[in-house]
Amino acid sequence: MRETPFCLRVGHLLPCSMADSSSANFTNPSTFILLGMPGLEAAHVWISIPFCTMYTITILGNITILIIVKTEPSLHEPMYYFLCMLAITDLVLSTSTLPKMLSIFWFNSREIDFSACLTQLYFVHCFSAIESGLFVAMALDRYVAICHPLRHSTILTNAVVPKIGPVAVLRGAILALPYPFLARQWPYCRTNIIPYTHCEHMAVVSLACADIRVSSYYGLFTLICRIGLDVFFIALSYTQILRAIFRLPTKDARLKTFGTCSSHLCVILAFYIPTLFSSLMVRFAHNLPLNFHVFFANMYLLLPPMLNPVIYGVRTQQIRARLLQLLPRKGPKVFS
Repeated sequence: MRETPFCLRVGHLLPCSMADSSSANFTNPSTFILLGMPGLEAAHVWISIPFCTMYTITILGNITILIIVKTEPSLHEPMYYFLCMLAITDLVLSTSTLPKMLSIFWFNSREIDFSACLTQLYFVHCFSAIESGLFVAMALDRYVAICHPLRHSTILTNAVVPKIGPVAVLRGAILALPYPFLARQWPYCRTNIIPYTHCEHMAVVSLACADIRVSSYYGLFTLICRIGLDVFFIALSYTQILRAIFRLPTKDARLKTFGTCSSHLCVILAFYIPTLFSSLMVRFAHNLPLNFHVFFANMYLLLPPMLNPVIYGVRTQQIRARLLQLLPRKGPKVFS
C-alpha cells in the first residue's frame, strides 16, 4: 500500500496534500472532516471489528455491573456505589465517541458539525475528569476500609457517598468547560480536516490560524489536575494502605487484604497510562507517525471503559458469584 506523507502544520501532523491544498478560508467552519485512520482507509472495515467488539463489551459489561449491584442488597456498600458511578461514566465516555467512529469506518460518514465536534470534545474531557475523580474517591474508600475499618461505616455512610458523585461531576464539568469556549473563539482559516477518529482537543485547535498557546497551556493545566493531583492523592492513600498491610501479622492476612485493592489498582493503571501517553504524545512527539497518535488517542477512550467491568467482574468475588447466579445453568432434562 502506498504510504501517505505527512507534514507539520501548526504543531500537528496533517497529510501534505491536504495541508497544501487548504487555501480556502474557514473562519468559522460549519463542519469538520474526521479522517478516521489516515493512510489506512482501505482497512477501515477490518479496523472497525475490534472497535465494535470493545464497544459491545463496554455496554454489556457496565450494564451488567449496574444490574448486579442494584439487585443484590449485600452489594449496597460504598465501594459498589462508586463502581456504579464509574460504570455510568464509562458508558457516557465511550458512547460520546464510538458511534461516530463506527459510522466513519462503516459508512464513510466523516462530517461532523462544528458545534457537535466541540460538544464531543467537552464530553470526552468532562467524563475523563469525572472518572479520575471517582478513582480518588475509591482510593479513599479503600484507605478508610483498611486503615480505619471500625470507622468505615461512620465516615463513608450511605448519606455521604451519594454526595461524592455530584462533587466529581461538578469538578469535571468545570475543568472541561473552557475547552469548547476557547476552541470556538479561534479563527479557522487553513483547513477543516481533523486526522483523527474523534474531535481530539489539540487536533482541533491546531487547525486555527492563531496563537493557541492559551488552549495548549490550559490542556496541560487540566492534565496536571486530572493526572498529577489525582495520582498524588491515590499514591498517598496507597502508601498508607501498604503500611497498614505490612503491619498485619501473617502472610495470608496481608495477601487477603491486598487482594481487596487489586481490582482498583488494575483499573487505575488501565486508565492513567494510556491517558498520559496520549496527552504527552500529541504535544511533544511530533516525529512519530500519525497513526500512533490516533491509536493512543483511541486507546485511552476505549480501553478503560471496556476493562473496568471485566476486571471487577473477574477479581471481585461478590460480583463474580452474583454473575454466576444470573447465568442460565444447564441441567439434565426431565421427561414425563
